[in-house]
Amino acid sequence: MAKIEETVRGDFDAILNTLESAVMNGSVSASCEDASDYQNGDFRCAVRVYERYSYSGGNRVSMALVLAGADGEYHLTAITSGGSQGMFFKINTWGEEGFLDTIRDAVNSLI
Repeated sequence: MAKIEETVRGDFDAILNTLESAVMNGSVSASCEDASDYQNGDFRCAVRVYERYSYSGGNRVSMALVLAGADGEYHLTAITSGGSQGMFFKINTWGEEGFLDTIRDAVNSLI
């Protein structure tokens, strides 16, 4: 498992679009598996679950992305999972780190 957590500032929709574009343009096999959006007053929350094939690990990897907050300040969490091999211990996490790397530059541009 690999994770990014950051506070980002700006327009909610622009931030979400930047992240979604980074994921989808970062891998030819990336797909958005499902999405959920919630709003209560100024508070907004977007949940996205992506998946892609990891060539290095020879398996599929998922990424859950959550963007939540209000008034131009949002907490971003992105967690990848599923790219390791081994029955009892994680033998490699290349696929998980690689999938997270598809958004790392976009996240850095937002903080």
